[in-house]
Amino acid sequence: MAVQHETELYLPIKDFFARQGYDIKSEVRHCDLVGLRAGDTEPLIVEIKKTFNLPLLLQGVERLKLSSNVYVAVERNRAKKGAHNQRWGELTDLCRRLGLGLLTVTLYKTKSPFIEILCEPIHSSAPARQPRKGSRKQRLLKELSERSGDYNLGGSTGVPLITAYREKALRIANAFGEQETLSPRQLRDLTGIGTAADILQNNYYRWFERVSRGRYRLTSTGRQALIDYAHVLQPIDAIESSEHQS
Repeated sequence: MAVQHETELYLPIKDFFARQGYDIKSEVRHCDLVGLRAGDTEPLIVEIKKTFNLPLLLQGVERLKLSSNVYVAVERNRAKKGAHNQRWGELTDLCRRLGLGLLTVTLYKTKSPFIEILCEPIHSSAPARQPRKGSRKQRLLKELSERSGDYNLGGSTGVPLITAYREKALRIANAFGEQETLSPRQLRDLTGIGTAADILQNNYYRWFERVSRGRYRLTSTGRQALIDYAHVLQPIDAIESSEHQS
């Protein structure tokens, strides 16, 4: 069975690497899939396409600037006849020469997907360095660590992404509760978000309204966001509740 969208390949790939101990998040700073294991310094990055093509290869090479543990992933449709199905050996050799890993996903109607690793990324033998502060790699790792869960679907296009910033804005909006207005300091103390004042002032999503000096309230757009993103807030509330009880 042929996939219609790249997102159909994401969950099988996520499950495959999660079983290897990776904490997986999708759509992290433009990467389809990013993962990290305890003790690792090099994040796992996977770029996903329905078929092997030049844009996928270029994406993979670009991601090597962020990590040496980079795969490109495509569907392997055994029923479909075409050049790529006949030349996996050459494509594997090409990826190996570039230092990229290559994996394929075969989907079935009546059984679980099959993930095949055709080649592993070529890791550098040099000791891994701590990412430089402010570097692209450091920003990638920071975004990964600040997300509470995986609320996106790798390969998605044209849909709002749940980023760490959006999560923080949601937590601030949720903290209003039944209160009509609150101050940035109150919201900071309620949420533990040190940048609460900046998020309120920048008001990127138009969820907040300044009603007087040092006082903010939720807009109708903000109240709607609490409904639209309830699936994100529920696990966050559960985590915060368990932390308060411990």
